[in-house]
Amino acid sequence: MTHRMGWRVGAKDAGVALLVAIVAGAAYTALGVDLGIFASTAMASPLSLDTQSADFSICGKSRRVNCVVDGDTFWFHAKKIRIADIDAPELSPPRCEVERAKGEAAKQRLLALLNGGKFSITATGRDHDRFGRDLRIITRNGRSIGTVLVEENLARRWDGRRRPWCN
Repeated sequence: MTHRMGWRVGAKDAGVALLVAIVAGAAYTALGVDLGIFASTAMASPLSLDTQSADFSICGKSRRVNCVVDGDTFWFHAKKIRIADIDAPELSPPRCEVERAKGEAAKQRLLALLNGGKFSITATGRDHDRFGRDLRIITRNGRSIGTVLVEENLARRWDGRRRPWCN
């Protein structure tokens, strides 16, 4: 009987330790603490909720508030955001017809994804790029929108440098 009670106490301690680890992880995520995990591969905390949304359009010449520039850049509440975990084909200017076509498809898909429901915006280790755009990871239900574009072959995972899209 003593052996069995000891097992129950050990299992209870393990359960408490697991609960503490989950709560601590959620707190670190909610506070934005950098644990050295790439945000695009990390899952959002089950306690976090997607709270951001807007009616996005394609950017034109008018004032840019909530619009999509290309497959990895958009304006949200008048702030220019670069999706930090991907590189999409350039549209201004494209270097070839393949890049233009894929860039247009990526822009349209990003528009649909942003208009597809509430999402979250998470800061990365670097706050801005050399063009002054906010570098952010965009997620919905804990999944990176950038990863969706990569899986659909409309973008590449960002590796720190631009590579050509033309053959």
